[in-house]
Amino acid sequence: MSARNRTTGPRALTQWALPLGIIAGWQVLSVAGLIPGRVLPAPTDVIAAGWKLLLSGELLRNVWVSFCRAIVGFAIGGGIGFLFGLANGLSQRSERVFDSTLQMVRNIPHLALIPLVILWFGIDEEAKLFLVALGVFFPIYINTQHGIRSVDQQLVEMGRAYGMSATTLFRRVILPGALPSIFVGLRYALGIMWLTLIVAETIAASSGIGYMAMQAREFLLVDVVVLSILIYALLGKLADSTARLLERLCLSWHPAFQTS
Repeated sequence: MSARNRTTGPRALTQWALPLGIIAGWQVLSVAGLIPGRVLPAPTDVIAAGWKLLLSGELLRNVWVSFCRAIVGFAIGGGIGFLFGLANGLSQRSERVFDSTLQMVRNIPHLALIPLVILWFGIDEEAKLFLVALGVFFPIYINTQHGIRSVDQQLVEMGRAYGMSATTLFRRVILPGALPSIFVGLRYALGIMWLTLIVAETIAASSGIGYMAMQAREFLLVDVVVLSILIYALLGKLADSTARLLERLCLSWHPAFQTS
């Protein structure tokens, strides 16, 4: 077994040591009566509530609805942001036309648009997708543009000197050089994606994890509310871990992402 494989297990356990320790302390304090159940139910009560919802099918249905909203909204907003980042990073003319307007829109808090979005779309899926897409657009756009503009121009000139076509130069030099910055934008956008979805689903939704939490609040089911928060946290961690895995795979050539 290689040294890398031997260290993977302990490293993964270390990452989960603090969260598990917090949960263990939470359970101990709850059992001791130091944390009232009406304020914060014990982890065992939250697990029991989750199991009950899982058996009824409500939990999986709402998680799946939220997951689909997040993915579709991210694909729309992230795809458009990536294309604008490429265009404005590669072309100064495109930047002069679009960047100023995009920067003005960026300074408008997208969650402040919720009342207007509800008037436009109601509480249908289009409202949530629009908010998620708008939220993830700018991190990916800015970091893609920054990544392309940060590519070493000497490498670009060298590629041209070797007779590379524009397509080959982009594929072999510019895009690989911009990937570290693009992945920073990707991870940042994933966080905003879940934040936006949480707010959108608690205000304008008839299904999803946020809707489940708001329904639980109406009936004072604190354990379900806490369960919803933990599910959002786990989905966010899963999304970030997936992005980090793609980052390591795509940037295995980069010294900063090589492990001994």
